[in-house]
Formats: sequence, C-alpha cells, structure tokens
Amino acid sequence: MKKILLPTDFSENSLNAIRYAVQLFKDQKCNFILLNTYTPVIYHVQYMEVGAAQFGLLDALKEKSQNGLKKVQETIEKEFPNPMHFFSRISAFNMLISEIELLYEENTMDMIIMGTQGASGLKEVLFGSNMIHVLKNSKCPLLAVPSDYTFQKPHEILFPSDYGVDFEKRHVTEIKNIASLFSARVHILHVSNADELTTSQEEHRQKLATHFEGVSHLFHTVHHHDIGTAISEFQSQSRIDFLAMLNNKHSFFENLFFGSKVKRIGLHLNTPFLVIPAKI
Repeated sequence: MKKILLPTDFSENSLNAIRYAVQLFKDQKCNFILLNTYTPVIYHVQYMEVGAAQFGLLDALKEKSQNGLKKVQETIEKEFPNPMHFFSRISAFNMLISEIELLYEENTMDMIIMGTQGASGLKEVLFGSNMIHVLKNSKCPLLAVPSDYTFQKPHEILFPSDYGVDFEKRHVTEIKNIASLFSARVHILHVSNADELTTSQEEHRQKLATHFEGVSHLFHTVHHHDIGTAISEFQSQSRIDFLAMLNNKHSFFENLFFGSKVKRIGLHLNTPFLVIPAKI
C-alpha cells in the first residue's frame, strides 16, 4: 500500500493539494497520512517559564489541531468516497520540517504532497519557507500542487534532465507509475548550448531510455541559454500538464531553484511538480 503524507494547515491551499492527491491515486490502494503541526509563540522564546496558563494553551492548540484534521478527513471522504483509500491523522507539537524528518526516519511515507503558495497577479509560484526546506532536504518524492490548480488527468509529463546523473530505476519509478495510471506520455527534455553530449551524458541518456521502457516516452533537445525559459516554453508548446525533476546536488535543478532568487523562480509552475531526490 502506498503511504502518502499530506501536511495541512487547514488552508484552502492545502485542502486543494489533498483533493488532488486522492484523485491522482484514485485507482491505487493508499494510506493518506494527514499531518498538522502546531507550536505556540512561547515555544520560540528561550528560558521562558511555562506555567498552568501555557499548558492550557497547549491543550487548546492540540484540540484545535485534532478537530481540524478530523474535519479535513470527513470532508475528503464525503467528496471522494473510495474503498481503496485509508486515512490516518497525526497532530504533533513540533515544527513541520522536524516532524516530516521524524516520520521519514520511522519509514512512514513514500511520498509527500503539499500545496504551493500562489503569487497574486503572477503566473510564477512562490515557494514558502517550509516548501523550500522540504524541497532541499526531502528524502522521498515531493509533489507540489499549485494553489489554484483543478485536477485533470496528466497526459503529457515533462522530465527535464542535463543527463548529469547515473540514473537508476528508482529515480523514475513514480514518474512511470503516474504515466501508467493515465496512459500518459513522458517528454525527456535536454537543454544545452553544446552541440553534442559528452560520453557520460550519452551513457546516462541510454540508461534513461532503458528505465522508461514500458511507457510512452520521447527525447527532446533544445538549444537555449536559459534553462528556466526553455522549460517554460516547452511546457506551453507541448501542453504539459505534469512536471517532474530530479533533485541532485550541483545539477541544473539546484541552480534553478536555490540560486539567488530562492523564493520566486522563473518557471511558470502552473502544473503539479514532482521533485525526486537523487538519494532515495
């Protein structure tokens, strides 16, 4: 059974991501783990004495968290009844990032699905500090869902690559799974200024071809000086409705997302975005 972590702060943004998750995996047996974390302001103040009033506040926050999770579960089960879907709830007095790391160490999840923060009046997506940290440090695949995205079956999946990684099957498992569920086509896009691939790049490309056997896939090469712009243009031209990337240190992914413009990236992320850690 697939185990999927669904962090929520009870906002419409996070609820939208949960709705997307249950529709994406409607034909797979899943355990969805609803997670809410809470910390009062006093938790961040060092050396502060905690008295009865503070403990009362903690109890109130805990109750609010638990009730909120119950309401979310009831809402989703009513909207999307599915005998293959099971829910569990975790209400934790912790920081979100710390709790996610703890749950991963306990082997609780196979994937994380979160909502992004939409930028008002802009097509770009603003990644909040929590999302940025999870993107950088997640040890399992993370699926980011734009805040205003309405579910549609993915038919065209874009997987940009600089062929700088010695690919293993596990790197493309989730992409192949989603492609198989919806009979989608995978577009492997290489953006470069060079005329030819290096020997190692060609070897990695051949490995990708082998790993994607069994699903429809195409290789593309685009000559462009800006990777973000090239990806965005390809998305528009090919009607891409799902984006996936491998997060590897010293790769174009790291430069694209964690450079000087950390919170606002040049990509027009108007589709769900799957980030796969190189080390799973």
